[in-house]
Parts: sequence; C-alpha cells; structure tokens
Amino acid sequence: MKFFIDTADVQEIRAAHALGILDGVTTNPSLVAKTGRPFREVIAEILEICKGPVSVEVVATETEAMLAEAQEISTMGENVVIKLPVTADGLRATKTLSDRGVPVNNTLCFSALQALMSAKAGAAYISPFVGRLDDVAHNGMELIHDIRTIYDNYGYTTEILVASIRHPMHVLESAQIGADVCTIPFGVFDKLIKHPLTDLGLEAFLSDWAQTGESVLSS
Repeated sequence: MKFFIDTADVQEIRAAHALGILDGVTTNPSLVAKTGRPFREVIAEILEICKGPVSVEVVATETEAMLAEAQEISTMGENVVIKLPVTADGLRATKTLSDRGVPVNNTLCFSALQALMSAKAGAAYISPFVGRLDDVAHNGMELIHDIRTIYDNYGYTTEILVASIRHPMHVLESAQIGADVCTIPFGVFDKLIKHPLTDLGLEAFLSDWAQTGESVLSS
C-alpha cells in the first residue's frame, strides 16, 4: 500500500517525508486556504519536497473551466495529478484529460457506482471518503470492499485512494481489503507508529543496558 499525506502544510509534508515512507501528497482548496499562503507558492514548495504524485484540485465546477484550470495546473510539475469531483462535469473533464495522458484523481466519492463511472472515464485514482460516510452512520469501509470487488471483476487499473482517514483502523482495514493508497492526515501518521508495548520494551532494554556501563561506540 502507498502512503500519501493529506495536507498543504509543508512542515507536515517535510516531517512525513523524513520518515522515509511517504509516496505522495493530496491537497484540496480548503487545505491550501488554511495555510494563508498564495496557491502557487504552496504547490511549488510541495512539488519540491515530494517527487511522488501530488494531487492538486481545480475549483471550477463546469467542464470547460475545469479543463482550463487543469491545463495550467499541469504545467506546475511533472508529478501533478489533477483532482476533480465525481460529478457529470467532472467525469467529462476526466475523460478528456485521461485521453490526453493527464492523470486524474476523482474526489468526493461516496458510492461504488461513482467509482465505477470514474474508472470507465479513465481516472488514475478514485478517492472514496470513508470518514465522512462514518459520520452519517454509514460504514465507510464497506464502500472500499465494494469498489475493490468491482475493479477486480473487470480489471480496472484505477487505484483506490482511501480518503477522509480518521484513525489508524481506517488504514489497517484499507490494507486488509487491498486498497492501493491511503491519504492520511499528519496526526494519524504519528499514531500509526505508536504502540505502548514498543515504548515499554525500549525502556526496559535501555535500563538494562545502562547497568552495564558500556558504550556501543568504540570511542
């Protein structure tokens, strides 16, 4: 499974990148707005840090305007992925861009049928929002199961990019189901590593070693 970070905060991206496990970045207009910085400046810095796929979302809602924004965004870097909503206009733009060889991440997916249409339109990624489904008393992970089954049935190559991750169990279950990518908020990244038994074990090892009075280094 690939790990993307879901943020526009370059400090968070640098910290995740330093772990050596970061494969890509997803952003959206809300995340960029939170930085309080100019859009192009933020995206340029993200692209400098991360050489993997970086999803950058359009703000237009009509096909032709989406395509115009996508064309300009695509020039910002070779690893830019255009992020489009799963709407009728978004699907039309997805088909056009995919035919041109431009990778697209279809976002705001809440149903398996939306995911099926996205794959047929040629999207490189589909982003089902599991946390937002959980928020309205639907099981978000069931959607990942359904999409995985449909894509496997027909050999679609669109990657399942699980979004709206709220906690480590979303990541674990996504991996068990066979999702291709999880895009994870920085706060959840830290929780993936933590385990109380790891901390207790390390404390015990260090305590025992301290009693020897030795050093691993020769000088």
